[in-house]
Amino acid sequence: MHTIKIGLAPTRRTIFSAPAAVEYAGYTRAKLRDMGVEFVDIDDIADDGLLHDDVDRLKIQEKFLAEQIDGLFVPHGNFGTEYEVARLAKALNVPVLLWAPRDERPDENGIRQRDSQCGVFATGKVLRRFRVPFTYLCNCNLSDPEFERGIRNFLAVCNVVKTFRNTRILQIGPRPFDFWSTMCNEGELLEKFNIQLSPIPIPELTSTMRNLDAQSVVEVMEYCREHFEIRVPDKALEQIARLKIAMRTLADQYGCNAIAIQCWNALQSEIGIMPCAANSLLNEEGLPVVCETDIHGAITAVMAEAAGMGENRTFFADWTVRHPDNDNAELLQHCGPWPKSCLETKPVIGFPLAFDHPGAVEAKARSGNVTLCRFDGDNGEYSMLMGNAKVVDGPFTKGTYCWVEVENWKRLEAKIVEGPYIHHCVGIHQDIVPILYEACKYLNITPDLYDNNEEEVKAILRGE
Repeated sequence: MHTIKIGLAPTRRTIFSAPAAVEYAGYTRAKLRDMGVEFVDIDDIADDGLLHDDVDRLKIQEKFLAEQIDGLFVPHGNFGTEYEVARLAKALNVPVLLWAPRDERPDENGIRQRDSQCGVFATGKVLRRFRVPFTYLCNCNLSDPEFERGIRNFLAVCNVVKTFRNTRILQIGPRPFDFWSTMCNEGELLEKFNIQLSPIPIPELTSTMRNLDAQSVVEVMEYCREHFEIRVPDKALEQIARLKIAMRTLADQYGCNAIAIQCWNALQSEIGIMPCAANSLLNEEGLPVVCETDIHGAITAVMAEAAGMGENRTFFADWTVRHPDNDNAELLQHCGPWPKSCLETKPVIGFPLAFDHPGAVEAKARSGNVTLCRFDGDNGEYSMLMGNAKVVDGPFTKGTYCWVEVENWKRLEAKIVEGPYIHHCVGIHQDIVPILYEACKYLNITPDLYDNNEEEVKAILRGE
């Protein structure tokens, strides 16, 4: 499970009840602790533990920057001081969550203590003036289930933003010549998103494979024998183990959180195997590895893993052929990079459909609902295709595969063909669509919902 640290800056305004704001800030702190949320507090800076003073705001800003918070949570204990919230949020450049608890009934004299809801209306407007994107969890009580869901969703959004902004991809070899669809603009990815590539030639990989500790190779081979059905010679299995360890070693050496490898055809003449099984092993460990040097595919996998908060592994797939009997279903498959936790049965390490070299993985994906997504771009514009699907029955085929049904295949097919997407996508057995949709707000990415359900997604984020 991934962990996220947020800065907690409850706010108040002087003309409303300060004791009431302090009281609700205390309730909010207690609720976050009960939920196990890691947060950095301001109660050691402001005398009342609340943000409403510019001198305190500068100290809070300094503390949050030093603590390297991943998100800012601003509960409005009463109306709040909107310009201090905006100044703080602008300086921090992290996702921001606005929320206010439900206000009490006016007392017998018609006096209102807090007007918290009214305050977030003001703060939202001022944040827009400052051009600070923010997430809004609608007015609710701390005890309402939508509060906890909203906090969990926000933590996942923070995780996507943090991971995306700190992504570095190990690129092993150039893209295969025939795969013009997987070309990318390395300079633009760095300039627009701070995404870095660490390109290495295949000889650096093979050299690393040759110089490994023998015991570590044996351990990976034994792991494979325990968790896979082995249908390749021991020599090929040893190469699979060496490739897996070498890729992990190089990713660590270059500080990378994902890998894109030129899986064919130069690699086979160098090491004699397909890399699919090694990719599968690394994907199971939470280090995304994608095929055919698909950099945008690797970015997609990183985002999906982060949105899932480490609860499930992702799988990298081709949109392949229409289902022979179901007009809204499609085959997702690849030669075998899928992690075993995504699979229904014990996977086989064998030979792929289209190549003669060993090292592919064969198994059907487990049933259930999945999110399918794809980050991609061209001509300077980037978007994220995303939506839901259900694994359904279909004919057997080679490789790692499943048949998935969507609401309207023709609508999705047109989006893939008309672009900026290609035939690759990433899947995960988890509904992360609302998380990815909201994260796009902070990343200058256009969300593209193939289910045409934007209002439903927004409703989930609002707490409905």
